[in-house]
Amino acid sequence: EPPKESPQPAPRRIFQERQRITGLPLYFQGYLSVRHSRCQEFRVYWTELRGTMLFFYDDKKALRYSQKSDISALMSATNVYPSENGSAQFILMLSNGELELKANDCECGKEWKGFILTVTKLSVPPDESLLPGQLTRMHEVLEKEKKRRITLNNCSSAPLNREGTPSSTLATMPACFYIVSRREAIEMLEKNPSCGNLILRPSSDSKNYAITVRHKLDPPCLKHYKVMSKGTSYIIELERWVILPSLQDVVNYFVTETRGSLKPFVIQT
Repeated sequence: EPPKESPQPAPRRIFQERQRITGLPLYFQGYLSVRHSRCQEFRVYWTELRGTMLFFYDDKKALRYSQKSDISALMSATNVYPSENGSAQFILMLSNGELELKANDCECGKEWKGFILTVTKLSVPPDESLLPGQLTRMHEVLEKEKKRRITLNNCSSAPLNREGTPSSTLATMPACFYIVSRREAIEMLEKNPSCGNLILRPSSDSKNYAITVRHKLDPPCLKHYKVMSKGTSYIIELERWVILPSLQDVVNYFVTETRGSLKPFVIQT
């Protein structure tokens, strides 16, 4: 059975590495017992809901997931029902089989199901048993997922890289990439100075990218730089253009050129 404890944020290094590997935003996390349709027994995993994917980790502090499940094509989900030892269980009906999930209790099970339905159906479920705070978080996740989908759609026609996959897919995004507007990036930098001072975000034309930085001057100065996607390269539009092979190299360029005065922005959640 999953340990009886409240989900706590992963240490910052672990959070950053998981975000780098998955390339997806973290929406919900905690212990779940999991059983696939072909398996006989449940297995406990530290589980993260990122985008429309479930990532399963053998240990809460593991850097890399051991399994993952794409739930984007979720057909239906059963009601949460009591199981042994006070735990709660529900089943996800996927196109490739069933995925059985077991949470610590009914409240936790309904919360998991609520977040899963929110990101797969793009609608917060009308469950009267959900608490106001849970519903608020689900509405926040819903807005984030809608923005992520818009960016994915805009990137669907992006140029291909050498491996034949879109060069702008979120799977290769730096940890400081956020699907936010210029105004939202400014607010993030101003309200969370300890998280960093450099954000990579989509540009206003939805085809390229932008870097928003908060320079540590007196007083602090906010600036925005356009990053164009061209073929398999990225161009930073400075007085003299800088051409680099990846978005991570773009981020590294700003950090290096400012001798480390810029720090990639990563929210600790």
